[in-house]
Amino acid sequence: MLTAVDNKKKYTIITYGCQMNFSDSEVVSSILNDNGYQSSDDHINSDLILLNTCSIREKAELTIRKKLQSFKKLKKKNSNLKIGVLGCMAERLKEKFLTEEKMVDLVVGPDAYRDIPNLLRDVEIGNNAVNVILSKDETYGDIDPSRLKSNGISAFVSITRGCDNMCTFCVVPFTRGRERSRDPKSIIKEILKLKNEGYSEITLLGQNVDSYLWYGGGLKKDFKDATELQKKSSLSFSKLLELIATNFKSMRIRFTTSNPQDMSEDVLNVMAKHKNICKHIHLPVQSGSDKILNLMNRKHTINEYKELINKIRRIIPNCGISHDIITGFPNESEDDHKLTLELMNYVKYDFGFMFKYSERPGTPAYKKLDDNVPEKIKQKRLQEIIDLQQKHSFNNLKDYVGTNCEVLIEKESKKSSQFWCGRNSQNIMVVFPKKNLKPGETVSVKIIDNTSTTLIGRS
Repeated sequence: MLTAVDNKKKYTIITYGCQMNFSDSEVVSSILNDNGYQSSDDHINSDLILLNTCSIREKAELTIRKKLQSFKKLKKKNSNLKIGVLGCMAERLKEKFLTEEKMVDLVVGPDAYRDIPNLLRDVEIGNNAVNVILSKDETYGDIDPSRLKSNGISAFVSITRGCDNMCTFCVVPFTRGRERSRDPKSIIKEILKLKNEGYSEITLLGQNVDSYLWYGGGLKKDFKDATELQKKSSLSFSKLLELIATNFKSMRIRFTTSNPQDMSEDVLNVMAKHKNICKHIHLPVQSGSDKILNLMNRKHTINEYKELINKIRRIIPNCGISHDIITGFPNESEDDHKLTLELMNYVKYDFGFMFKYSERPGTPAYKKLDDNVPEKIKQKRLQEIIDLQQKHSFNNLKDYVGTNCEVLIEKESKKSSQFWCGRNSQNIMVVFPKKNLKPGETVSVKIIDNTSTTLIGRS
């Protein structure tokens, strides 16, 4: 006998890219669930497949195009199957998906997810559907995300959308629009719900969380036109962080990503003050050369960045610091590359995300700068950066040997069913024997060994 659930159309969301995309997929899932659809991990037998896409690097786009091609057989077998492209790549390529990838039925940008039910109705009557309009106020703050593949322990909470920084290599301002912040009341409400459901940790998300500024709604760039009352009652990121840490003392709090130009001393002081705020800052630098930073339209110099690092070390001595670095940016010389290595040796990051530059159509760098660093040189420089980072990571993690770390147990180790794994406050993965422990517990782990990426301990 068929139940009401059995009669529901099934959907699968496949997510690529950043944590913001994973958070957005949870919003989309909630919208679909409220409109008569049922989530499924079985994309082969789904009625709707949605790809939430990333456009930040060429490799990401190629991966998604390849994935779309793999769905051709599914389309032939099931003429009722609908395929949609969501996210940054959807906004950037728009109509191309409908003309070049003929299997795509709907294209939905990051600010248009509420319109998905209407777009699906258009598709049902034989129309292709596109909505990539960027919003000045959309934050999805009133939507309760459906936690996809959740471990019930850690959850993402989005607090900002968009970016105003206009780094010349980046598509985000064009695919996700201008910066706007979410109502703090809705943030607190979401965290409270997560706490009541048994979650132990939240990660505050945004393209630039440091830029959080609530003054009643609207774009951050319009804050200058706010009333005096709005300005006096406005809430910055440091105040939001304090509010969350004070009201949810039993939960661990993380945040990502930070921009060096916006990281304030107030945030650092709040982090130092509250034990439940994890001691880790992701601080993308992109290059160690002021010349390259200027070409990237980054708003910090290397000296300013070093001063910030020194301030972090002083206020939060045990703080973990990670980075993003792009090598092979237009006009990058060998001397510029050496300056990046010098900076890495100065900071000695715990870990990082390292990339070769790839042109992104539509960005200022694509329009104004020649991609003139040969691929062979890019690869050589990238490898040198990776090798140096592995050295620093190993040495940094070695310093933990003999110490005790507070670890939130997240899941079973991939390499052994006899071990748990979880992260310490500095966002470093720790593996240790299971014993009589379970996920969601916070335990003190004695560190006995390390690799370049993992601490090995005993509880």
